[in-house]
Amino acid sequence: MSDHAVGPEIERLIQLLARLPGLGPRSARRVALHLVKRKDQLMGPLAEALAVAHERVVECETCGNIDTMTPCAVCRDPRRDGSVLVVVEDVADLWALERAQAVKARYHVLGGVLSPLDGVGPEQLAIDTLVERARDPQVREVILAINATVEGQTTAYYITDQLEACDVSVTRLAHGVPVGGELDYLDEGTLAAAMRARTQLQAQD
Repeated sequence: MSDHAVGPEIERLIQLLARLPGLGPRSARRVALHLVKRKDQLMGPLAEALAVAHERVVECETCGNIDTMTPCAVCRDPRRDGSVLVVVEDVADLWALERAQAVKARYHVLGGVLSPLDGVGPEQLAIDTLVERARDPQVREVILAINATVEGQTTAYYITDQLEACDVSVTRLAHGVPVGGELDYLDEGTLAAAMRARTQLQAQD
């Protein structure tokens, strides 16, 4: 419902803000008011940053990360261990692991998890490209850093089956990640401990 106390421009700003994760209509109004009151200090720089990001940000053609270049900075970093691929659901999980400095490897973003009820099958995820990357003789280990949800575990086992023909060790995060937990909400210490305690995965019969 339109707010008659504000003009259409501000109403549109509120509606767009309300689409952001964690912001409902009331929170969006508070944020919009805060921005409007601080046009020079906040709204101007934010608008400029959004315009630059809209123009320059791209998806990495190699791993699926978000950056202003492709391949991204992570894929281009020569200090990374090219023998290890860390598989994550989303870019937010990649960033969480990087904040924790849990591993100095390369990544592969799936773009979600298998969820038949939501119409998400293997074709909607970057699983084929993962298998292709895992066939590289340089890759020796694939770490499945996937959220410990039912869909996440199903996806992990499916990927393990797909990688069975590849000459790689398939491991997954262990201690520290609770069932139902999501990586982006865990603290750095928990993530680092989970990465160190990863376990071997076996393909299902």
